[in-house]
Amino acid sequence: MTGPHPLVVVGDVLLDEDIEGVSTRLSPDAPAPVVDVTGDRSHPGGAGLAAALAARGGRDVALVTALGDDEASEEVRRGLRGRVRLLEIPLEGTLPVKTRVLAGGRPVVRIDRGGGIPGEPGDAVRDALAGAHAVLVADYGRHTAGALRPLLEDAARRTPLVWDPHPNGDPPVPGARLVTPNAAEARSLHPGSGETTLGAFIERGARLAERWRAAGVAVTLGERGVLLVRPGTGTPMLVPVPYRATGDPCGAGDCFAATTAAALADGLLPEEALQRAVAEAAAFVAAGGAGNPGLWRPEPAAGPTVEPAHDAFGLAERVRSRGGTVVATGGCFDLVHAGHVGLLESARRIGDCLIVCLNSDASVARRKGPGRPLNPAADRARVLAALGSVDAVAVFEEDTPETVLARLRPDVWVKGGDYSVQDLPEAEVLRTWGGQAVVLPYLDGRSTTLLARRAAVAAEAAPRS
Repeated sequence: MTGPHPLVVVGDVLLDEDIEGVSTRLSPDAPAPVVDVTGDRSHPGGAGLAAALAARGGRDVALVTALGDDEASEEVRRGLRGRVRLLEIPLEGTLPVKTRVLAGGRPVVRIDRGGGIPGEPGDAVRDALAGAHAVLVADYGRHTAGALRPLLEDAARRTPLVWDPHPNGDPPVPGARLVTPNAAEARSLHPGSGETTLGAFIERGARLAERWRAAGVAVTLGERGVLLVRPGTGTPMLVPVPYRATGDPCGAGDCFAATTAAALADGLLPEEALQRAVAEAAAFVAAGGAGNPGLWRPEPAAGPTVEPAHDAFGLAERVRSRGGTVVATGGCFDLVHAGHVGLLESARRIGDCLIVCLNSDASVARRKGPGRPLNPAADRARVLAALGSVDAVAVFEEDTPETVLARLRPDVWVKGGDYSVQDLPEAEVLRTWGGQAVVLPYLDGRSTTLLARRAAVAAEAAPRS
C-alpha cells in the first residue's frame, strides 16, 4: 500500500465552543472585563480534533469514542461526518462542553460543563483495534481509554500505540511506543523537584517511561521543542521547533500526537515521526490553532496543493481577519541563493506574513527544460519553510500562479528587480480584489542557472580518480 495507512484513534471527544469579542472596559460591579460578542463557533475537540487532524490528506481514520443522545453529541457527529469513521460506545450522561470566551483573540475565561460515563465497546470496536496499523489514545480524563484497556493492552503488543496522557486520566498501557505529555502534564504526573530545566525533564521522562513500561516518552516543551527519553538509555534526544510560531496554541498537542501516530502507521521511526510532528504542530499554531475556521471547511477536490506543514490559505485568512497585510511571492527556488534570501527578507518586512507560491516539479520542468528541477518540490519547500522570513509555502501545478493567488488573495505580490510591474501577469489578477504588485531590488549575478553551470564546470575540472 503506497498511500497513508489507516489509523485508529481512541479517546474522549469534547465539544469546543469559542465565543469571540472585544473588550474595552471593566464591569462596574466587579474587576472583570466586559466582552462585546462579535461571533461564536463550535467544533469537535479532544479526540475528535485529533482524529480530524489525522484524517487530513485522505487517511482512513476510525474514531472510537463515547457519545450520547444530547445536543452536544449530535453536533460532534455533524462536525465529524465525512471526515472520520465513528465507532461509538454508549455514553451515560452528556458530552463534555468546553467554552472559551476570547477578547481580541486571547482567552478571558473558560467554562466546562457536562460529562458522562462510557459504556462497553461492541464488536466493531474490537475488530478495528485488532486490525489497526497504529493506535492513538487521546486521553482527556473522561475514562474512555479505561473502558477499552484490555483491548488497548492487546493492541500495544502488535502495533505502534501512541498515548497522549492526562493528569486525571488512565495510565498508559504497557508497551506503548510513545507517550506524549506536555511539560505541565509531565510535572503533574511526576512532580520531582518542580524544576523546569532540561535535566529535570530528562529525569521525569525516564521515571515515567519506567513506571508506564513505555518504549519512549516524548515531552513537548513548547518553544524548546520535544524531548525524547527512552528507559535504559543515557542519550535523550531534543527535537527543536523549525521556527517560533505565534498564534493560538489550543489543539497543538492534539496535532502533535495525531501526526506522530500517523507517521508511525506509515512506518517512520519514532525520531522521524517526532520531527514531522513538531513541524506540523508549529504550522498548526501559526495558522490559528483549533480556532482556525479553515480547519473545518471541506478540502477542495482540485487546485493548488499546500505543503502539509504550512497551511498557507488558513494563515492568509487569519492574518487578513485581524487587519494584517498578507504578502506573497513566487518562483521555482530550485537552488536557494543569496539573491533569493535578500528578496524574501525584504518581502517579509512589507507585511505581517510572507507566503511563497512554489512551482511544482512538473511546472519547473515545463518552464526550465530537461534536468530541472534539481531538487524536488518537497525539498524546496522544506528549505524555504526553514527560513525565518517565510511563514508558509503553497505548491501550485500551473505555469503561473494566478490560480493559487485567487485563493490566497494577498494584499501585496512581490517579484525581484529583473521584472517590471507592467510585465507581470499576476498584477491584473491582484487588481480584482485591490491587491498590489511590486518589484523589489534584486542582487545582480545570482541565479540558479549560473550556479548550476558553475557546478558543472567545477565537476568537469575536478581530477578523476
